[in-house]
Formats: sequence, structure tokens, C-alpha cells
Amino acid sequence: MWMDETVTSLKHTIKEKLDLSFSVTNEQLMEMIEQEVFSYSFDGYLTAGQNYQLVMRLFNSFRGLDVLQPLVDNAAITEIMINRHDQIFIEQNGRVQLTEVRFESKEKLEDVIQAIVARVNRAVNESNPIVDARLLDGSRVNVVLSPVAIEGPSMTIRKFPESPLTLNDLVEKGALTDEAALFLTRLVKAKYNLFIGGGTGSGKTTFLNALSQYIPDDERIITIEDSAELQIRTVPNLVRLETRNANTEGKGEITIRDLIRSSLRMRPNRIIVGEVRGSEALDMLQAMNTGHDGSLSTGHANSTEDMLSRLETMVLSGASLPVEVIRKQICSAIDVMIHMHRLRDRSRRVTEISEIIGLKGGEVQLNPLFQFVEKGEDKDGRVIGELQATGCKLLSADKLSMAGMML
Repeated sequence: MWMDETVTSLKHTIKEKLDLSFSVTNEQLMEMIEQEVFSYSFDGYLTAGQNYQLVMRLFNSFRGLDVLQPLVDNAAITEIMINRHDQIFIEQNGRVQLTEVRFESKEKLEDVIQAIVARVNRAVNESNPIVDARLLDGSRVNVVLSPVAIEGPSMTIRKFPESPLTLNDLVEKGALTDEAALFLTRLVKAKYNLFIGGGTGSGKTTFLNALSQYIPDDERIITIEDSAELQIRTVPNLVRLETRNANTEGKGEITIRDLIRSSLRMRPNRIIVGEVRGSEALDMLQAMNTGHDGSLSTGHANSTEDMLSRLETMVLSGASLPVEVIRKQICSAIDVMIHMHRLRDRSRRVTEISEIIGLKGGEVQLNPLFQFVEKGEDKDGRVIGELQATGCKLLSADKLSMAGMML
């Protein structure tokens, strides 16, 4: 492509004229780039549009994310998947497609990766080839380097909207009904402990963000995440905590478990754990059981029952406890389970809301309150259906009563 060759050539020229590592402002760099592009355009007969593309491509190669910057800036793109330096997919409007965008080399992709992880004080290399990070706008980033990634560096960027979606937005999108949204907002205000389960890309974090907007603004909230991405903007007394990887000597790691334990000494009203994946599940359950009602968290699973089983497995990975003891912990800690699902038409829906009502015969018992009922497809293949009340009533209404709310 002429653009790739031109960028390489002009970039080399600019590097020779400027010391880009010392006291060069963005304005100075942009001015130099524009001068070089104007000079090149005079001989190369470029259009105004091509000039602009060339200027921005050069600037982004020095100070932005190189060829990724336009994709990151495009609000319609929700996910960017870099399989290797010359193969980049995007998700837009629920559809995944291959782009014509490519890095000039594997080394350039590696440079961009190092710049991203360095901004959040993380390191990725051959000895530590997998890392989670984030962009300045809060987008979630996962990086895998070789030799783990066989065809070279791979990176996935999960973008989030500048303004987090509200429950009303999700109702308009068909993710749940007004009735279910009102029910959940009452549970949040009344300090029920809620756990959101679902598969990858089902919308768990988005839904957690939406629910968190109904936390009373006079409470103190501690959020705990692997990579900070929650966007809670309605609570002023907020502390955001993020894990840290070990350094090159294998020291200095700070885990979710460490942060949960520390948060208990920070006088929180509620603790929000972005996602539980392992032994920290026990700490999360114990935090919910020690007076931190109204806590929220998420986890990966294919159904509510599967999420309960996974919680047991996660606790067992860090503690030798009888299964019955773990199940009692789950029953006393979590009040309501919410399950998200990404349907075959790529829409994200709440498919189940169930109350945990205790143990029977050693098994956790669920009281299904809302379930998604499918009614077929329209002519475009979109799933027709909605979340419907089952007719079962919330059995544990004590927190609603204490909050002055009626069923």
C-alpha cells in the first residue's frame, strides 16, 4: 500500500530532523509532520483527504496507537482484535469483520503494546507473556506475546462507551424489561448482594455499571478489579483499586485477594469486585458476610446453576473446605443471581433473575423470579422475546422492609 511505504519514508525523515525523545510537544511534532507532508504532497499530487490521513497516521505512529488510533476513536467499534500485526478484526454493531488495517511490522505492534502496558505501570515480556492493561479512556486490553502466541504478538481491546449505559438504555435495547429494571434498582437501593453471571461478551460489566448508578450517593464504595474499567460516577466517596503483576524478579504482586482483605480495613459500605476468577471468591463471599451488604460482583458461566458450581470450584482452589460449608457461605452471602446471555443474533439479554433461598438436601435452592421467554425470530433473524416475571415472589424481603420499601 502506498500509505505504508509513504509513512515509513516520511517517518524516517522526521526522526532525522527531530529528537522526539526530548522536549518535543505535540504541537511541535504536528507542525513538523504537516510541513513534511505538505512538501511530499507538492510532488506526489495528494488530495486534501489523503494529506489529512497521512498527517494523522504519522502523528499516531509517534504519539498515539499507530494504525489502531482511528479504530479506538471510532465510537461505533466495540472491540478490536489483533491476531497478528497484519490481521486485525473489529466488532461493530454486533458484527465481527476483518479490516484492511495492518501494522508495518511485528516490531511496531510490539512497540505499541509496550507503550500501552507502560502507561499503567505493567510489564509484558517473554518471561511474563500475558498481561491485562487498559487504555487512557478505560478500554480493557489483553496482551499475549510469543512464544505463547504462536504467530506473534496478539492483543484484544474491549472498548466502553464514554458515558456508561443506564438501565433505561438497556431497557430500550431490549436487554430487560421496565418491570425487571425497577425490581433490580430497588434491590440495589435496599442493599441486596447481587452476583452477575454470563459468558464472554455477554454484557456483565456494562450491566454492573448500570446497576451501580443506583447506589445511594452518601455511601463509601471500594471497587476491586484486575484492570480498572468500572465507570461509577454517581458516588463521590469512591476508592478504585487495581491489581498489580509481579516485577521481573517475581516480587511485588498484588492480587484480588490482597485488595479484598485490604478493603475491609477501609470502612466501605459496599465492595464491588469487577470479576472473580479464582480463590478470591472465598474472600468476596466472606466480605459479603461481614456486614458489607449491597455488594456486587460478576463471573463467567453459561447458566445460573453453572455459576454456582464455578463459585464452589473457585473457593476450593484456595481453601480445603467441605462443599457443604462452601454452599452455606454462598447462600448466606449472595441474595440474588442475575444471568446475562449473548443470543444467536448477537444481542445481549438478561435471561434469568433468581433468588438464592437456602440449602435443601445439600444443594443450593433457587427461586426463579424472572426468566427470558423466546417467541421466535423476525424476518431479519433477530430473536423475539423478553424477560418475564415467573409469578414467584421474593421470599427474603427483610432488606426491603428495613429500607422502607414495600414489595
